Amino acid sequence: MITAFATPGKTLLSPPDHTLIMIDHQSQMAFATKSIDAVMLRNNAALVAKAAAEFSVSTILTTVAEKTFSGPMFDEIKSAFPGQHTFDRTSMNTWEDTAVIAEVNRIGKSRIVLAGLWTSVCIVGPALSALDQGFEVYVIADACGDVSDEAHERAIQRMVQAGARPMTSLQYLLELQRDWARGETYNQTVATSIAHGGGYGLGLIYAKTMFGGGEGH
Repeated sequence: MITAFATPGKTLLSPPDHTLIMIDHQSQMAFATKSIDAVMLRNNAALVAKAAAEFSVSTILTTVAEKTFSGPMFDEIKSAFPGQHTFDRTSMNTWEDTAVIAEVNRIGKSRIVLAGLWTSVCIVGPALSALDQGFEVYVIADACGDVSDEAHERAIQRMVQAGARPMTSLQYLLELQRDWARGETYNQTVATSIAHGGGYGLGLIYAKTMFGGGEGH
């Protein structure tokens, strides 16, 4: 007989157990991204960044050739982490940048969550490299994008086959909250969901406006 316990699964993320790395969310990279609409991409990236900031997740921001070619990281991300250093690289594979890896080691978390452009290069590289070194890797698929649907899907498939765990931006936020009775983050989680959660956000606006409703209350 199997006994059930009211405890979360071991593969669920919690705020203190992982490092989020947001990679190359830059205008030059976004111009050629076709697997996701640019507005949706920016919305999802904002959702992820706000979620990480709200829950004090250890976060690394990194760009490639920011000043000479690719441009700055999306304002939606930078505004969530005011004053935070952005690691600018020459390498396509973030995991081959010594400054970024020094920061990964300084933070010291065994779980890595990735989001960025393009999926087949800038996400596959660190995902496979981190997996090879024994890290657990999660990929926020809808905060990534590529030059075609095929490129994005094959990249996700390749990472999953290697052991990475795919998820979505809204899933990331709600997995960090996970219990509406957590009052210290409830209001900001709802606010972020309303701002960036699409139809779910509209539903929250309706419930709160029409009925004064709230999850867990």
